[in-house]
Amino acid sequence: MPEGEAGRSVRRREDLRFLTGEGRYVGDIAVPGALHGVALRSPHAHARILGLDATAARTMPGVRLILTHADLVAEGIGPLPCPAVVATVAPIIVPARHALAGEAVRHVGEPVAFIVAETAAAARDAAEAIAVEYEPLPAVVESRAALAPGAPQIWPEAPGNEVFRFERGDRAAVEAAFAVAAHVVELDLVNNRVHAAPIEPRGAVARWEGGRFDLLLSGQGVHGIRRQLAHDVFRLPEEDFRLHCPDVGGGFGLKNFLFPEYVCLLLAARRLGRPVAWTADYTEEFQAAVHARDLRGRARLALDAEGRFLALHADLAADMGAYCSSHGPACPTNSVSTAIGGVYAIPAIRLEVTGAFTNSAPVDAYRGAGKPEANYLTERLVEAAARQLGMDPVDLRRRNLVTRFPHRSALGMLMDTGRFADNLAELEALADRLGFAARRAESKARGRLRGLGIACFLETSRGAPHEWAALRFAADGTMELCLGTQSNGQGHETSFPQFAAAYLGLPAERFRLVQADTEVIPFGNGHGGARSLHVGGTALVMAMDAALEKARPIAAHLLQAAPETLDYVEGRFVVQGTERSVALEAVAKAARDPASLPEGIPPGLDAEAMNLSELVTFPSGAHCAEVEIDPETGQVTLLRYQAVDDYGRLINPLLTAGQVQGGLAQGIGQALLEEVAYEPGSGQLLSASFMDYCIPRAEDLPPLEVAFGELPTASNPLGVKGSGQAGAIGAPQTVVAAVLDALAPLGITHLDMPLTAERVWRAIRAGVR
Repeated sequence: MPEGEAGRSVRRREDLRFLTGEGRYVGDIAVPGALHGVALRSPHAHARILGLDATAARTMPGVRLILTHADLVAEGIGPLPCPAVVATVAPIIVPARHALAGEAVRHVGEPVAFIVAETAAAARDAAEAIAVEYEPLPAVVESRAALAPGAPQIWPEAPGNEVFRFERGDRAAVEAAFAVAAHVVELDLVNNRVHAAPIEPRGAVARWEGGRFDLLLSGQGVHGIRRQLAHDVFRLPEEDFRLHCPDVGGGFGLKNFLFPEYVCLLLAARRLGRPVAWTADYTEEFQAAVHARDLRGRARLALDAEGRFLALHADLAADMGAYCSSHGPACPTNSVSTAIGGVYAIPAIRLEVTGAFTNSAPVDAYRGAGKPEANYLTERLVEAAARQLGMDPVDLRRRNLVTRFPHRSALGMLMDTGRFADNLAELEALADRLGFAARRAESKARGRLRGLGIACFLETSRGAPHEWAALRFAADGTMELCLGTQSNGQGHETSFPQFAAAYLGLPAERFRLVQADTEVIPFGNGHGGARSLHVGGTALVMAMDAALEKARPIAAHLLQAAPETLDYVEGRFVVQGTERSVALEAVAKAARDPASLPEGIPPGLDAEAMNLSELVTFPSGAHCAEVEIDPETGQVTLLRYQAVDDYGRLINPLLTAGQVQGGLAQGIGQALLEEVAYEPGSGQLLSASFMDYCIPRAEDLPPLEVAFGELPTASNPLGVKGSGQAGAIGAPQTVVAAVLDALAPLGITHLDMPLTAERVWRAIRAGVR
């Protein structure tokens, strides 16, 4: 890639409008004549619907429409699909998930009616006037309990609440390794259920205009949602739907999916011939969006007498919630299998996962989607092995790192590059590990417990394969970078123009990003899986190359030279060996005038490309956390956090650091604070607001020091590997290792996340007794 602005830290151009209140989110867009939608939601985790009477509500002031399940049936509206493709032992059981519940509700917050009125207040009043008669049924809200004999049955087509059974890896090789192992480490592990909690809740505005649907939404991938709405729900051509997004206030995976409210909005807009708007409140988000992680089970690691890893086996239960959400079944199966074993050379791995239905909100992808779970499991085993064998945790890791590339993992992932040993060595120096003993002694003198944890991570980055991009030349000399990927806070309006400017040798101000609109972007897989730069960026490089090839014969005509004698240098075509040149802008201007072009040369320089790539990249890193614990209260204070990460070539180190720090905050939140909690038995959601679900505040986080080691990959022309998910993948095991190191003198060897003050205090009290 040519030198230029790429590789330099440049502040985000979009931040000015965000920081001055000029961002345009769904809730900021005034829609003349818009009605307002409100969902009536189930107060029960599991109940039959014996009757629903909306007679009184329909006559209330301002009410224009009340939709129920019967309306969906009458309109021929299909259920929400689950397009995840997973090679399970038997087909995944996917019960019908209708936008409005029919004969039963299966989790608190499931929508049973959708009210449309002149104002949101009028719609809420009408919702309270709808009489629903429920017959409560037994509920179960934990995966292993749901799979146990005698558990309440949630779906008749899923006996024992089993959604799927997934198996990968050589069982015989794994069992043989365990049979000869000098040491075996076993752990019961819980990857706690969390919520993405984007600062902007879900929202959308639906229109019915000219016989077509229009949905403006806060989303991450408009083409995938359109495809599901068209093919599966409304059973109409995709061309009948336009989906587009303004600014998006965070997604983290949650906004990649089709939700019941979108279906209700579109149906209401078609029925009424008026725009209909809806914005979720935060309680609705906690109840009825999607949750994430919630993977638990038993894992074991086999080692030889010298501490070399021989095999890893995991038998896990994955909570799917009450329904199979879009990507949900793929997260604990496909995604976990790509990253389990992490940065280590483990000859044999066996992964077994059983999916379970529970009376809870659906579980789907969230920042990392399976990779955090896989790395947490791997690193917790490695840390426990070090303590069980009396070895230094860093030395044990170093002894087992993959050091030769290319390397194929036991489950088939081919890693092209990795600086795993360098990451670890540089981290030790950055974290001043040698000085930790003195810091621990100082804490002890104040009556505090201090711990240090070091852990590694391996990301397998790609998300959906394949991506489209185009370069379009405007008459005013600017160029549009049209991409099927999408920004929801990552800074694409800065990074894509930055590397396009470097590639074409032009000022970054000449470029404008176009995204998230099915009307102007014919294909796209949106954002997810840290895929935008290495999959979408490659497509853009292909489009820029195609545009330059179109420009070459026109430039040759203008310069009266043979096309093969031209070089393209810093925005100009130059005749080799001379000073004669013409700017790309002048070539583009000439290309707009067909009459001035020689015969046989088509007009225009606009070009598009499809990157048909399924290649995965492998970001990696080593992280260190230092914590202090007050043994009287159990309060954990995170004092220091350092990371040395490899994301390949860096386009904008400042933006990369911001992405990593944001992911770290979410991973630290999962480790110490965050947990979606349901009450056993009743299935009531106990963490339905930010009063009960705690995300990290500024005072909960120390400075997050991130250093980079750039080892470019050859899997894409930019050499990039993807950084968006890494922090959330690396932080949980690192923080837990630090806490357990602090508690080790008390004999405490295991705790499950989140490591809240109460949980740590109870463990200390139990140990003291």
